[in-house]
Amino acid sequence: MEQIIILPIIIPLFFAVVMLLFWNKVHLHKYLNLISGLTSLIVSVIILSFTISYKIISLQVGGWVAPFGITVVSDLLSSVMVVITAIIGFSTALYSIGTIDNQREKYLYYPLLQFLLMGINGAFLTGDVFNLYVWFEVMLISSFVLLALGGRRGQLEGAIKYVTLNLLSSAIFLAAVGILYGIAGTLNIADLARKIPLIDQKELLSVVSILFMVAFGIKAAVFPLFFWLPASYHTPPVAVSAIFSGLLTKVGVYALIRFFTMIFTHDIGFTHTILLVSSALTMLTGVLGAAAQNDFRKILSFHIISQIGYMILGLALFSPLAIAGAIFYIIHHIIVKTNLFFVSGVVKRLKGSYLLNEVGGVYKYYPMLGLLFLIPALSLAGIPPLSGFWAKFVVIKAGLDLNQYLVVAVALIVGLLTLFSMTKIWNEVFWKDDPSGDNKNVNEMYESLTTTKKFMMYSPIVFLALITIIIGFYAEPFFTIANDAATQLLDSSLYINSVLGLK
Repeated sequence: MEQIIILPIIIPLFFAVVMLLFWNKVHLHKYLNLISGLTSLIVSVIILSFTISYKIISLQVGGWVAPFGITVVSDLLSSVMVVITAIIGFSTALYSIGTIDNQREKYLYYPLLQFLLMGINGAFLTGDVFNLYVWFEVMLISSFVLLALGGRRGQLEGAIKYVTLNLLSSAIFLAAVGILYGIAGTLNIADLARKIPLIDQKELLSVVSILFMVAFGIKAAVFPLFFWLPASYHTPPVAVSAIFSGLLTKVGVYALIRFFTMIFTHDIGFTHTILLVSSALTMLTGVLGAAAQNDFRKILSFHIISQIGYMILGLALFSPLAIAGAIFYIIHHIIVKTNLFFVSGVVKRLKGSYLLNEVGGVYKYYPMLGLLFLIPALSLAGIPPLSGFWAKFVVIKAGLDLNQYLVVAVALIVGLLTLFSMTKIWNEVFWKDDPSGDNKNVNEMYESLTTTKKFMMYSPIVFLALITIIIGFYAEPFFTIANDAATQLLDSSLYINSVLGLK
């Protein structure tokens, strides 16, 4: 049973290597990518079911006993994140077949996508701080190439900003790892959770915690470290933007939740107050940035930032309900945000532009696309009974329980401004007439698509929209898993005992 938790890392690596062996058979890459996505999805669901049954599963790679070897761990938070990654990976595999051009396919788009998914899954499943750094670097290298693939000026400019700030984050991360090892003598997360409370150097621990906060804050696009995101996420093909928006920043959020619930809890009055202030400013700056944009993808990019603020708010409040709310919010947001980027890509194919003032009339002739936009858009804004309503409700309820009225007010205002942005997109893109005067005006690029490619574009949108509806109408089982995951994080004894083999 323990061996299966390494498969979410092995599967994308295996398929990426096979693609590289047949590097000139691009047509084969598409199907291998799809098979990999489907296989990973099936395996991830099995891992989640095992984790629910057995609580925590750990594997010591090579037989080395923890904390001396490489540890792979699947607790509820890890397994949930792996399932969501598999859902987005499979959806992106479908969408890529319908949208990625031949040039990018020829330059190994699909193997790079597999390497990216391998890095993401590795980050979620590792039980060691240094290996987390390694997986971050795997993600950074593959994401940088995906961002720059195509070589257009806007892409290269965005890629340079992206990689520069993320390399800075990696340098800070590595420095923090070294100091932490010097203090604790271990980098195994379970061992750290056991030893950190016994260390007397609390001031130095606080310094290290801030270094990790900055490193992960850059990855997560938290205020004031988010400027790289809106400068880069709108530049690559939509399939790349979608998987980036759904998953990459959430790896940073995951790391923050993992570290600041299990390791750095020695002075929550200091660390979590910083997170609380940062969460409010992240929400505000993100939503105000979105309100000022006129580009479909730029609006969505800024809203990634604002929604990250809600997740960090749940962590900062540091109650069981708040942590559960943060985890539930991650589940909801990954699905919704990826889907909105998918919809933006279809609009671009139809009308030839992302600029709101250059498009219009979509709903009149493509009402199904309009409805498929409304589901994730209204969910993002928190309209009941969709998934975003329950995610916001839980986080705000946790804030009210702790008398954090100011930050709750900010969260409510940001929700209204999010609705404003989604309404603006709806009015400009779907409801108003096409500026050209011909609502039937469709880009030649869309007309040239085969029926198969159109199906591949629409099917992941429908798939993710159904998941959003299911989470909204049947929120209780999803919240139960999120709540159990929060309980595991706040009481790390089960994690420690499982990984270290203690009784």
